Amino acid sequence: MSDERDEIEAVEDAERPRGTEVAVGTASEEETAPVEIPRELPVLPLKNTVLFPFLLSPLLVSSERSKRLIDAVVLDPYRLLVCAAVRGAVEQSPGPDDVRRTGTVVRIVKMLKSSDDSYRLLVQGVSRVAIEEFVSDSPFLRGRIQVLSDRGDLESVETTALTRNVSQNFVALVAESPRLSDDLQVLGSNLDDSSKLADLVASNLDLDVGGKQELLEELDVPIRLRRVLDEISRERDALKVESEIREKVQTDIGKTQRDYMLRQQLEAIRQELGEGLEPEAEVGRLRERIEAAGMGEEAHRQATRELDRLAQMPPAAAEHGVIRTYLEWMADLPWAQLSEDRLDVAEARRILDEDHYGLDKVKDRIVEYIAVLSLKRDLKGPILCFVGPPGTGKTSLGRSIARALGRKFARISLGGVHDEAEIRGHRRTYVGALPGRIVQGLRRAKTRNPVFVLDEVDKVGADFRGDPSSALLEVLDPEQNSSFSDHYLEVPFDLSQVLFVATANLIDPVPAALRDRMEVIELPGYTEEEKLEIAKRFLVPR
Repeated sequence: MSDERDEIEAVEDAERPRGTEVAVGTASEEETAPVEIPRELPVLPLKNTVLFPFLLSPLLVSSERSKRLIDAVVLDPYRLLVCAAVRGAVEQSPGPDDVRRTGTVVRIVKMLKSSDDSYRLLVQGVSRVAIEEFVSDSPFLRGRIQVLSDRGDLESVETTALTRNVSQNFVALVAESPRLSDDLQVLGSNLDDSSKLADLVASNLDLDVGGKQELLEELDVPIRLRRVLDEISRERDALKVESEIREKVQTDIGKTQRDYMLRQQLEAIRQELGEGLEPEAEVGRLRERIEAAGMGEEAHRQATRELDRLAQMPPAAAEHGVIRTYLEWMADLPWAQLSEDRLDVAEARRILDEDHYGLDKVKDRIVEYIAVLSLKRDLKGPILCFVGPPGTGKTSLGRSIARALGRKFARISLGGVHDEAEIRGHRRTYVGALPGRIVQGLRRAKTRNPVFVLDEVDKVGADFRGDPSSALLEVLDPEQNSSFSDHYLEVPFDLSQVLFVATANLIDPVPAALRDRMEVIELPGYTEEEKLEIAKRFLVPR
């Protein structure tokens, strides 16, 4: 294509419809022999990009000053200009002091005028140049330049090895990176020129403007190859870490989705079978029961906190059942339920005589307690210990006391108990954890002031699991049992209104500390006359 034809196409382009591609060169010219670079050329400042020699690069030109520069360049037969990166963020048109002094001479291959009046260019790098000085800044920047040549021994064994290593690693990087086009694999593996290979790799690395500018300014080819090889290794390591993170995330997401689908299927099966409640309805039901239980402030706060956790937890979660069971226990306990005591002394004595013959000492003590209770209603319950041989009616006497007082009756047997958790309960961290027998008995009694019989207190053992008799010290101490702490509940429960009755065959095996907390009443064996009377009153009528 002649120079005259170039000028005609460039001038006529102003009258073409917007969005039309304008060919400003021919294929034969793009294959040309080396171009003689003038000493002075227009300088196009570039923001956020660095161009390298011999590579095709797209450009978008939108400012009026830059478009005037391009309009002037396309009138020249060689269509050459210098592209140089801007030093930093510049709000207005860059001046001479804003442009870096090392750039690349490029040749405009194609130009497209878009409908928004911007120019879209395809340029090809020609050579590295140093901008010695700027000779003009109006209507655009124009500078005096010096062509920069590559340095270093390009034929040495080291350079050859570096070139081969860079080529292989770059091809591997392209295969691993979704950001890079697969066409670069062919281009990188077939490029033998060390300098061009280094520039090709540098232009496609994930570097900022400063990093690419340093590689553009590096004229020593072996050093440039080493630097791009280091950057390739760093980027491949980063891609490997990203891939591992992505695979882990995908695995976690897959497991989460699988769990969600299984939960949905399980919920559908339960609904078909008519089992269970909706999670919201279940939480609402528990909340109503907790509010109606009359808990203390600390217990209410603990139950509400666990209920809030339950509301946010999926039904299939492993801890869901543990929390729900805990809340069921908390709601079922008699926090505020009290039996109304029968304070008629004569009626109480009649009931005691009706159930048992003799045992006047025991009956007198119970009648005495009722009489004092009628005068002082906040009296703490006594802790009685009946000691006597088997068959003397120790346990049945406890039931009679409950009937005489009009209270509920609860009983636990401590014979052979070796584990402290039987009294204090298990912590919820254990599978199948439950409260201790004291709390279980109160739940069955459904009142906070039952008559509670601790049978066979002298048969309690001790081993590596703890000493249950030591746990009973808190239960039977009037100064401590108002805030009894069960390991399962983890909140205090008031036992001060409970009338504890312990039974034992012998008093000696009972630890001294525990014995001091109880009022011991001995039940001797029956005489022949008493046995005959018992037979007449209780056995014959049956």
